[in-house]
Amino acid sequence: MSDVLIRQTGHLGHVTLNRPKAINALTHGMVRDIHSALLTWKDDPSVTVILIDGEGERGFCAGGDIAAIYQSARSHDGTAAQFWREEYPLNALISRYPKPYVALMHGIVMGGGVGLSAHGLFRIVTGTSRIAMPEVGIGFVPDVGGLHLLSRAPGELGAYLGLTGAPMKAVDAILCGFADCCVNAEFLPQVIQNIAECHRAEDVAAAIRSVASAPPPGELADKRAWIDACFRHESIEDILAALDAHSNADAHATAAIIRKQSPTSLKVTLRGLRSARSQSLAECLKMEFRMAVATTLHHDLAEGIRAAVIDKDRQPKWRPATLDDVSPALVASHFAAPAGGDLDLPE
Repeated sequence: MSDVLIRQTGHLGHVTLNRPKAINALTHGMVRDIHSALLTWKDDPSVTVILIDGEGERGFCAGGDIAAIYQSARSHDGTAAQFWREEYPLNALISRYPKPYVALMHGIVMGGGVGLSAHGLFRIVTGTSRIAMPEVGIGFVPDVGGLHLLSRAPGELGAYLGLTGAPMKAVDAILCGFADCCVNAEFLPQVIQNIAECHRAEDVAAAIRSVASAPPPGELADKRAWIDACFRHESIEDILAALDAHSNADAHATAAIIRKQSPTSLKVTLRGLRSARSQSLAECLKMEFRMAVATTLHHDLAEGIRAAVIDKDRQPKWRPATLDDVSPALVASHFAAPAGGDLDLPE
């Protein structure tokens, strides 16, 4: 079976990620196949709606193929950069797709899965959805337009999510602009059936509303006060100091989580988050491409993946090991044009 199933049912162009044992982790070939299908359907009058989902109950997509990125980061062979050079234009295409694009974001949705779903016109979550951008925990940075989304979340919720990698439940994802509505998982087949003969975005919206339900309770709304107070600062050091000084026990636990992340990734991510506030999605993707390629040239990405996925000892040895040792020059290097050239992406 193919890693991605592409077919037309009625007026519906249907894409299913088909690597359930890997929680549908995204390979280079899958990116190319999805991009090709979307370009074909864009000009096909018989296709009026696009839907993307993932095979299996564990989740829509756990992100990019981490094993391939690990090998590229170790060998510096440029294959990860080429993957992102093709993945990010797909994310941009989804954001401006001329036909209704519906994403079923069930279960785990991380990293590259966010890029395939959260830029679409209709983003549907379920009670099982857990959406996250956990990249700082493996020495990477939020990408696929994740910084663009995070920077537009209410208050400082985006900074909190980007610097901790904390997962969002359904209602949290809706609050933060990563999703639009919640549908009970048992009604997802009904969603597909309902939209298969839709022609207009208004019809799709009505079809989804007919089976939508109130999402289960979340966590972020109740945390807004201390998150906004502590994450408004412009340096990781000041954010940690504010968390340490706060009276809320959750703030102290959050500080402990942040201190486990890659110091370099933390500083680069915070700078990227602040920059993304004033950027279009295309501008943000270009910045993220620079950031992502730079991580493959430094120690922490390969080390972070090793500790989390390869050896699974959960004991990464970051280099530099402390925030104090992360120089301004090292941070700046993540925002410089890569040797292979910038991402070619129209505004």
